[in-house]
Amino acid sequence: MADHPNSNRELEIIESLADKPALTKFLTYAKLSGPGWLQGAITLGGGSLAGALYLGVISGYGLMWLQPLAMICGIIMLSAIAYVTLSTGQRPFGSINRNLHPLLGWSWLIATIMANIVWTMPQFALGTAAVQQNLASDAVPQGAIIAVFLIIGLFVNYLYQTDGKGAKAFDLIIKIMVGTIVLSFMAVVITLTVNGAVPWSQIFSGFLPNPSLLFNPASSYGELIASSSNSEFWVNKISSQQQDVIMTAFGTAVGINMTWLLPYSLLKKRWGTKHRSLSIVDLSIGLFIPFFLATACVVISSASAFHTKTDDLRDEHGAYTAKTMEAIVKTTSALEAPNDADKDLAAMLIKRDTNALAITLEPFAGPAISQKIFGLGVLGMAVSTIIILMLINGLAFQEIFTKSPDPAQFPPGQVPAYKPNKAMYFLGCGISGLAGACFPLFWTGEAKAALAVPTSVIGGSLLPIAYFTFLLLMNSKKVLGDKRPEGKARIIWNILMIFSTVIASAGSIWVLWGKGVSGGWFSSWKGMIPAGGLIFLAILFIVGTLSFFKHEKEANS
Repeated sequence: MADHPNSNRELEIIESLADKPALTKFLTYAKLSGPGWLQGAITLGGGSLAGALYLGVISGYGLMWLQPLAMICGIIMLSAIAYVTLSTGQRPFGSINRNLHPLLGWSWLIATIMANIVWTMPQFALGTAAVQQNLASDAVPQGAIIAVFLIIGLFVNYLYQTDGKGAKAFDLIIKIMVGTIVLSFMAVVITLTVNGAVPWSQIFSGFLPNPSLLFNPASSYGELIASSSNSEFWVNKISSQQQDVIMTAFGTAVGINMTWLLPYSLLKKRWGTKHRSLSIVDLSIGLFIPFFLATACVVISSASAFHTKTDDLRDEHGAYTAKTMEAIVKTTSALEAPNDADKDLAAMLIKRDTNALAITLEPFAGPAISQKIFGLGVLGMAVSTIIILMLINGLAFQEIFTKSPDPAQFPPGQVPAYKPNKAMYFLGCGISGLAGACFPLFWTGEAKAALAVPTSVIGGSLLPIAYFTFLLLMNSKKVLGDKRPEGKARIIWNILMIFSTVIASAGSIWVLWGKGVSGGWFSSWKGMIPAGGLIFLAILFIVGTLSFFKHEKEANS
């Protein structure tokens, strides 16, 4: 793994840092970072934008803590995935099938492909909305925008498959896109702060975890709910929407497809055991910092513009617009005699898109900042994520049709080289891209960013598959041998990994259970799907655990 010229140079630099201060190591590692930026490019997509946008809309500043917590859990597990990959040098799909159980490996792969196909739709929708609403106008044909996105995705993925200058160009493009996203949203918040529109004391308090918001509406709705015609209806309505948004925000911080991307991008970089510390710093620089800054800025902007506010939904006379009234009537149709409080609550829950947010911010930020720079950040989110989703799907298809050699079947040092099937790679890229390009057939709503909410609930519920699998791998003597953490290191790793896995699993079960209840469980397909998901996760956990102990017993006998 370390015979590539770039890898040799990196190893020389890493070894020279052995006795250097921590800050010197961090700054040097920052220059060598790479795979972490790919993770940053995919996580800063339509799902993260929608999650942050609607977190601000529905709960104000009260859930500022949620996305950073989700990302911390994700980085713990991604660090474990990096540790396993860099310690073994093996392609994880084949390793999981051989050393745990094929059900785990194939579930991980299929769930990854599902996520890549489902999540491309909101990216294409979001990017199209950014061009038509923020950067240009509706006069730009939707089909032309979609075609350009698809061509860009295929071209940049072609660069990824090349070596030398092409691969370097790919890395540079991704870093520029991530940087553009972060700077664009920061510019909006800085401008709002200068104009005195940001209550920083409330924002800082919002970083203190408040679990009550997982089950109850934000306190700012209290007075209106009490004045409504049916307080129980609104508590359930707002709580349900809040839970969907929470799952969107949590599930898109680290998606199951990101757990697939990381090990394969590390192997492509030819990193090895000496790169393990670098990989953790790489995730912090390329993933956590950009994600934290961008999503926090979006929550701040949307909360200041929309939370418990309806000014943007009224005409010049202060009355709700006809379009808003249609949405209000639909939401309150279950109520016998809706009053003004009911109407206001229904209006507050209307999904806004990025254009509405930009327009609302214009009085504070001006048209250039709110429309063009904000729109540029949204476009960067969409396009960078399209590229990476296509890339991951290509890697997944390539793995299906290219058999990884089993190191146990060959003498040491004589394992055949892995020969990837590039045709299957581009087939996978194309399928993901075409799925996203078909979003107009499945989504015609005005708030295109909202498409990321249902798709992210689906994708987020699959995450425990990967977390549980790599928790087992990290504890496997058969897989890691003498590289398995021992003593205090193993205790610390397990505490962190179990914490992250339990949170992800609890979130998945919580959402699937709620969807099962609302869908009537086995009485309709809306209930059968989440019921089947819960049953499948239970089977997966049981099979995985039993297989783990069986293989470990064989390895120790």
